[in-house]
Amino acid sequence: MFYRENGQFKTTYRSDQQIFPIAQDRIAIGLILAVAILVVPMVASDYIFRAILIPFVIMSLAALGVNILVGYCGQISLGSGAFMAVGAYGAFNFFVRFPGMPLIPALILGGLCATAFGILFGLPSLRVKGLYLAVATLAAQFFSDWMFLRIKWFTNNSPSGAVSVSELQVFGMPIDSAVSKYWLCLGILIVVALLAKNLVRSAVGREWMAIRDMDVAAAVIGIRPMYAKLSAFAVSSFIIGMAGGLWAFVYLGAWEPAAFSVDISFRLLFMVIIGGLGSIMGAFFGAAFIVILPIVLNQLLPLIAGIFGFEISTAGIAHTELMIFGALIVWFLIVEPHGLAKLWSIGKQKLRLWPFPH
Repeated sequence: MFYRENGQFKTTYRSDQQIFPIAQDRIAIGLILAVAILVVPMVASDYIFRAILIPFVIMSLAALGVNILVGYCGQISLGSGAFMAVGAYGAFNFFVRFPGMPLIPALILGGLCATAFGILFGLPSLRVKGLYLAVATLAAQFFSDWMFLRIKWFTNNSPSGAVSVSELQVFGMPIDSAVSKYWLCLGILIVVALLAKNLVRSAVGREWMAIRDMDVAAAVIGIRPMYAKLSAFAVSSFIIGMAGGLWAFVYLGAWEPAAFSVDISFRLLFMVIIGGLGSIMGAFFGAAFIVILPIVLNQLLPLIAGIFGFEISTAGIAHTELMIFGALIVWFLIVEPHGLAKLWSIGKQKLRLWPFPH
């Protein structure tokens, strides 16, 4: 009754092709952005910002990049952590080696470094696919770990590979408080998400999806697999590299190569699978699931143990959290293999018909 497009007539091609064709969607997105930008900074504490909101925003950006490669182009990648590391260390080198380098251009240049790295390790996708491609991209992870540990130039001659940044500024405004860091990450996420949504709706995005569905048939109808696959690796690596720069500069402040281990690659892949392959919204759902659920479980498990009258150690909480987390991932994959975004889509379709049964 409240979610219908009755009377919303499309009289131009422009109105028919807009991102949110239904007025209710545009209003909802506007309200969500208003709450995220204006209301959340007034009510959230520093702990909420640093433990939940900032990691969620940055991981949403990284999952968005992974979803372009895995969800839209169908190229399985386990090297996302390496792309984040290249973006972080690339931005760090531009930031410290060029005095007066602004933060935003440094992040963009770090993303371009990750783009070159992603294209290099995306070349095997021209010959192999599936599990073999996943193993090939996993090589990027081990290569980046070796590179940042052994080649001291990348870490500004740091013996351990650990580096740090300070006195961050954007347009002369210091980025030192939790709210300013949140606004910076959120602003970049909004811009990149909007650009990615338009990109996947363009001719390039349709080429990616054709390669994903059947690459042989796509080549027969004139799509160049080399261009489509490498462009997907380039765009995905750029977004993931910018997310890595934000993760290092804004969230960590000081980091070492172990901060971008293979664990973060698997976490990003889980975000995309749980959130929904081939869906921009799925990146946000997956990041919320992966980032927020462990924190909720960590708070609830001691309370549940106290209700039943027994104590649980810190190690027991960590192990129980991992078991419940893994079981929920498996349950979601069995119940809805297309991810949480598919459940969201089904709910929207039902609202368009409610309260009628047909």
